[in-house]
Formats: sequence, C-alpha cells, structure tokens
Amino acid sequence: MSVLRSLVIGCGAYLPKKILSNVDLANMVDTTDAWIVERTGIRRRHIAANGERTSDLALKAAEAALADAKIGVDALDLIVVATTTPDETFPAVATRVQAGLGMTRGAAFDVQAVCSGFIFGLSVADNFVRTGQAKTVLLIGAETMSRLMDWNDRSTCVLFGDGAGAVVLQAGMGRGDATDRGVLSTKLYSDGRLHDLLYVDGGPSTTQTTGHLRMQGPEVFKHAVVNTTLAIEAAARDGGIATSDIDWIVPHQANQRILDATARRLGLPASRLISTIAEHGNTSAASVPLALAEGIADGRIKRGDMLLLEAMGGGFTWGAALVRW
Repeated sequence: MSVLRSLVIGCGAYLPKKILSNVDLANMVDTTDAWIVERTGIRRRHIAANGERTSDLALKAAEAALADAKIGVDALDLIVVATTTPDETFPAVATRVQAGLGMTRGAAFDVQAVCSGFIFGLSVADNFVRTGQAKTVLLIGAETMSRLMDWNDRSTCVLFGDGAGAVVLQAGMGRGDATDRGVLSTKLYSDGRLHDLLYVDGGPSTTQTTGHLRMQGPEVFKHAVVNTTLAIEAAARDGGIATSDIDWIVPHQANQRILDATARRLGLPASRLISTIAEHGNTSAASVPLALAEGIADGRIKRGDMLLLEAMGGGFTWGAALVRW
C-alpha cells in the first residue's frame, strides 16, 4: 500500500547573539549559578536584542531551513509558525515571515499551544500533506519568552530563553509502515483544568496587557514526566514500533531533571536524549526544533534514525511525534 508521508528535507535554527548567564542572573535576582544548575541543568540562555522580534528570529531560522533543504520560496505552499510570543496580537507571525521571504502564494498562520506548539504544528502540517492540500510546508517554532518574564521572580526568570528553529516538510511516498521515512505518527492532548499550574497573567480580553508567566513548578514537573511518557508510548505504538526502537528522543527542553526522569520511565538510557537545555534554557515552542537542529549539526542524528519528538506546555497541552529521519 502506498501512502503520502511528510518527509523532513531541511532543518534550520537561529539564536540571538546576546547571552545571559547564570552569573548574570545572580546579579539581578536572589539566586546562584549552583542553585540554577542543580535544579534545572541550565547554565545560560539567549536573549533577543531590543527591537528584535519573534518574527525576526523565525525568519532567520526559516532561511536556514530552506537553504538546508535546497529549495526556493516558490516551492512553499504553507507556512505554520508555533509561538506564544507573537509580535502583535494580530496578524500572525507566519504572515510576517511570509512577507520577509517574499512568498506570494499559499497560506500562512500561527499555532498556539505554548511549549507544545511545535508538536501541534507538526501534526497540522503533516495533515495538510497527507490530505494533499499542501506539498511543501515550512514549520517554525519561534519565541521571545524573555518578554513574558517577571525579572523579580527567580522561580521563573531563570528558566527561559529566546530562539527559533524550523523544518521543511515535503510530500513523498511511503509503504505505510514503520520502515517509511518521514512523520509516522503524532499524538496530541490537552487538559484545560490544569490552567492555574502554568499561565500568563494578562491578555487582550482580561488586562489589556501582555502579563507575566506564572508557574507552580513542582506540579508542572509531576505532570510533565507522566504525560509526556504516556504520549511517547502512544506515538510509538501508533507508529508500529516499541519504545526500545527509538534512536533519539528530541524533547522539549524544560528541565534536565524532567528529561532524565522521562528516559528512566521509558527504560531508555539518558544518552539517547538530545539535550540543549544547558545552553538554551527553555525556549518554549522553539526548543524541539533547536534540539533537532543541534543533533543533526553535530552528527548524532543520521539518515534512517527513528526520532521521538515530545513536549508539554501551559494549558496544559502535550504531545509526541514519531519521525524517521
């Protein structure tokens, strides 16, 4: 049986030039480098410059992904941007990227699922490809999370950073089994009852302000480990493989302890995790494609490898995707 698959043909990333280290943060709030590293694994994060917008980061990652894919803008049918930090309430960041690339055909829109945004966006893009509505899709995760921080709250401001990552998906034929390249399965979940554990205390219809990120860390940790593990197992099962067949887990970079605990629950060695949290911090929807780009660039991820992408974010939202590289 022949089926349409979404093949990943290009990957790109962009990180702002400014770096904020734990030592820098210790001069701003009551914290220390040792405290942050012990509890999160984070050592530094990138921060967007004044006037540098989410769409600027997204555009640079998009250009890198298109160059890696060796295709031009005219080949694109759709742009999807996963972000929770848009330049403006509207229009979508994706339309700013569309204009910046000079794309004059197709469509562009944003997906908002906070840290799970890239996984949700991948499912959306894959469904466009599988149904024949798009042949080539540019998917971007881009965030300026520093703009949502309360820099007096040491429990949250030490966690987040800015950045963008992108992939190009293109339709290709497969046999319909786990030997195919491309996106093999995606699983998406949400539970709105958990709102108060992770949210931003502002918005157009409430305070008419952007607001700041608020989080109940221990509760988020607990749900993250349980929910992402179940999503990974479901994505593997739907893709026709055992979790032991996964070559690399490419996770949302929220906390190194969450990553390690998830690997233990799955019975997989921590060496199969692509972790960038020490250098990037939590970049929300950008974290999975940034980790993917790093794993490709340093040669760990090779053609034919089985990848499991996963994330959990405010809402709560969570999900996983099985992809053969």
